[in-house]
Order: sequence, then structure tokens, then C-alpha cells
Amino acid sequence: MDECLHILALRGVNDLREIAPDDLRGWMAHESRTHARSSMARKVVAVRSFFSWAYDHGVTATDPAAALATPKIPAVLPTVLTEAQAARMMDDAEAETDAEDDRPTAIRLRDVAMLETLYATGIRVAELVGLDVGDVDFSNRTMRVTGKGNKQRVVPFGAPAARALIRWIEKGRPQVLHGSDDGAHTDEPRAGDTPTALFLGVRGGRINQRVVREVVHRESRRAGVPDIGPHALRHSAATHLLDGGADLREVQEMLGHASLKTTQRYTHVSIEQLKARYIQAFPRA
Repeated sequence: MDECLHILALRGVNDLREIAPDDLRGWMAHESRTHARSSMARKVVAVRSFFSWAYDHGVTATDPAAALATPKIPAVLPTVLTEAQAARMMDDAEAETDAEDDRPTAIRLRDVAMLETLYATGIRVAELVGLDVGDVDFSNRTMRVTGKGNKQRVVPFGAPAARALIRWIEKGRPQVLHGSDDGAHTDEPRAGDTPTALFLGVRGGRINQRVVREVVHRESRRAGVPDIGPHALRHSAATHLLDGGADLREVQEMLGHASLKTTQRYTHVSIEQLKARYIQAFPRA
């Protein structure tokens, strides 16, 4: 707001009561030359709020900013891996684990299980670290996830994730729990979390989100796919589900979206991928 008033003062408009809509449009034109649309949108909202307050409190006789339009921000499609890239990332992680002299470290088993779980379910990283062992039902291949607002939902997972989780729970987790693994991560344990937390840090406490993000970034680089984080795996899972014919509302329920509009973003990603494949494959594209 201070920048706006400063620009107007440089143009000879010093009294709030003298500011007209055209003055503010001139300020917008000046600022838009050096600021992104997202920054301009925030600035316009601030200016509108200020002049609305000034008008409501009798500081000005009119509200010159009432008709200012907020610049439209172009929609940015979420980053996703292709199905082939996701498969390569999961396969490479699993293959490396199998190749570790038939005795992979507990931390390695944990990392693979986390990757498989994130991609298989599309859950958020905060939801992953909040999982308890009792939340996983291997008989139905489902897990109970606590999302935003402490809302719970049941999410399915497939055979690869089931195998990775079983190996972690049966072989890796007990080692970490009893302090017999030599992992390299550092994270602080939380008192009382150890008996129930599904994924553990090297000190036996519930793993934290930072470590999960580091694991996903490292494994994506190792597999030679675009460098991504856990949320991109969530985007990828949703897109691949829709590509495979899943119903939009089913994906909404699986991801825990409150609004169908949020889930609909992934239909745009699917269309973009379809167009790319069309251009690549169709002879007259």
C-alpha cells in the first residue's frame, strides 16, 4: 500500500480524497511492468482493502478502488512423473534393495516402503508420517489415513506396496526399534510414539516430514527421473489413476479432497499428457 501511495505522490496526487479510479489504474500499469501477475494480484487486494476501509470510516467520500479488477493468475498444472518414470523410480529402489547382499539395511527397507506407499495411495507426506502400524490392514490391502481436520478415510494399496511394507515391518522396523541399524539420517524421536508409529527415524521415534522429502528427492535423482518431492508423487498417483479410467469422485475420496474442483486439476494434466502422446504417435499430428 505504501508503494501505491508513493507512486501516486510522485504523480502529484497527495490527498487520499483526490485519488480517482484512473489514478489507481495508472499505478497498476506502472507496477505490472516489473511485477508478476501473482504479485500484482496481492497488491491490488491490499489496495482495495485499504480504500474500502477508508470509505467505510469516512476518510474518503468514495471508494476509488472498488472497480479495480484483480489480475488473473494463469493456472499452473502440477508436476507429475509419467507412468514409465514412476515405474522406473519404484523398480530401481526395489532392485537396489534386493541387491544389497541379500541383507538390505533397515533404513533402506523403510525408504522403499515409504516410496511405494506414497505412490500407491497418493497420501500427503503429513499423512504418511502420521500412520501407525495398526492403520494398515493387509487382509484387505487398505490403510486408515487421518487427513486435514482429523478426517479419516480408508485408502487401498497394491501388491508392490504390500510387499515393501511387510519387509519393513517384519525385518526393518524391529532393528530400528531396538537401535541395531546404522542409518545415516538424523531426526528427533517423539516420546510415546515408538510403539505405534509405522515409519521410524534412526533413533526409533516417529519419522519427520523433512526426512521423507529427502528420501523422495534422493531416490528420484538416483533413478534418473525429474527431481520431485512427495507431493509430486501424490500428483502422479492421481493422474495415473485417471489415465487408467478411475472415476473422478473415487479419486477425490482417495486423495481426501474436500472439493471436487481440486481433483479436477488432474484431469487437465491427463489431457496434456494425452495431447503429448498424440503428437508423438499420430502420423498426421
